[in-house]
Amino acid sequence: MTDSTSTTETAGHSATEHNSNKAIIAALAANTFIALLKFGGWALTGVSSMLAEAIHSVADTGNQFLLLIGGRRARRAATAEHPFGYGRERYVFAFMVAIVMFSIGGVFALYEAWHKLQEVLSGEHHDMGRWWWVPILILIGAICAEGLSFRTAVRESSKARGRQDLLRYIRAAKAPELPVVLLEDFAALIGLVFALFGVVLTKVTGHGIFDVIGTALIGLLLVAVAVTLAAETKSLLLGEAASPAAVAAVAAALTGTDGVERVIHMKTLHLGPEEIMVAAKIAVRPTESAAEVAALINRAEVAIRAAEPMVTSLYLEPDIYSESHRPAPRPERPGAPSH
Repeated sequence: MTDSTSTTETAGHSATEHNSNKAIIAALAANTFIALLKFGGWALTGVSSMLAEAIHSVADTGNQFLLLIGGRRARRAATAEHPFGYGRERYVFAFMVAIVMFSIGGVFALYEAWHKLQEVLSGEHHDMGRWWWVPILILIGAICAEGLSFRTAVRESSKARGRQDLLRYIRAAKAPELPVVLLEDFAALIGLVFALFGVVLTKVTGHGIFDVIGTALIGLLLVAVAVTLAAETKSLLLGEAASPAAVAAVAAALTGTDGVERVIHMKTLHLGPEEIMVAAKIAVRPTESAAEVAALINRAEVAIRAAEPMVTSLYLEPDIYSESHRPAPRPERPGAPSH
């Protein structure tokens, strides 16, 4: 088996990382500013949904720092202990974001809703006071700021997702930062609407149950987004194959190389968002000499990297194709109709 490893950062890698960092920094600035405003609104009125939203913004701010740290650590060079590099650090830190969002954001909001519900059921009346309009202005301003951050994330992701819709892009993306920011900003926008609902109806009706409902909805939303994000990131941590388009491009490059009769079998694995390992067994003519096989493999490597620049680790094993390489037919299920 011949192997070839490339550590050169591609232009695509740099562009993707730049797009991700731009969206992360925009979200970080928005969340820091909004968190301060929300804490101020809560201090003036004591509205539970404002506190839940403030903690939500603090959690999001911490999450943006985690994503930036993960991106920085992933750029470390490979070592003897980690020969394929540290690309998966980005997945690790994205998974940590899901845990933070679930625990600090979602669970805290649900606890605050429960605590507020006990006060409402006990008959305790909470007056928002003469500053009741402050949370409404803060929430409207926060919706505008989060909307701008979300627009930035959508614009930056459009450069990577092509014609894919946002939901499909989030499920299929190998780089975690943009999907994380998209989910965070989406959850923040919906959460702000829930908080505004709770504040306005609490003021109009004078009943704190609407504050409870708004806070609880924020908590449930954050838990749902955190679970979705954790599931997607877990799949990346376990190791995902390259996209069907990348696999097809590599296979076409191999079969298009002079001297390669066919691809017997091939496996791919993402070592990081922009790093793919390819291991393939290829059929060569039985009359080829060792020198000819080596030259053939060199040509194949050049063709593969031209077709898919994210291939950084490449292992090609030449073999002579025979019928034994055919996959065994799958046994029919009992009771399956015969053709």
